[in-house]
Amino acid sequence: MNGMSDVRLTLHSQELEAGQEQATAPRHNSGWRLFWQRRHTRKALLHLSREQLRDVGLSAEQARQEGLKPFWRS
Repeated sequence: MNGMSDVRLTLHSQELEAGQEQATAPRHNSGWRLFWQRRHTRKALLHLSREQLRDVGLSAEQARQEGLKPFWRS
């Protein structure tokens, strides 16, 4: 294994898919796509186990802070 966990690979693939969708999306939709992407990934952070968080290099507190952040904050 190359050191990347399943969690990291999943999050990375979601980021790549979102980037491809944004590149082909009309300009007026890009804000909504960003909103849904942030909402989805932040919500996913709240459901990761301690082992999964360790794999992606986050503490439980960091994940909680990021997961509860409003969508308009980057």
